[in-house]
Amino acid sequence: MRVRIYTPARNAMQSGTARTRNWVLEFPAADGREIDPLMGWTSSDDTQSQVRLSFESRKQAEDYAREKGLDFEVIEPHPRAANVRPRGYGENFATDRRAPWTH
Repeated sequence: MRVRIYTPARNAMQSGTARTRNWVLEFPAADGREIDPLMGWTSSDDTQSQVRLSFESRKQAEDYAREKGLDFEVIEPHPRAANVRPRGYGENFATDRRAPWTH
């Protein structure tokens, strides 16, 4: 079984990077999901696909996978743009803006 080791992307609804610092070890789904004929819910007998382990560093995640004899694939994170400057809400209304603020 080949597991994935990666850093999760930031939440698209927020500008913060709170949950992107840890590395995640995730098991792939072995079986497809089935639709329950009575309720219509999707389900699976595969409990490994529910397992997501979090580590503080890439090395810890790789060491865990080696210790348990798991074949792993590391997905490198994309670097964040260096020109991002934190700004406040008040800067939207500053007089020295490049373009006038409009709705």
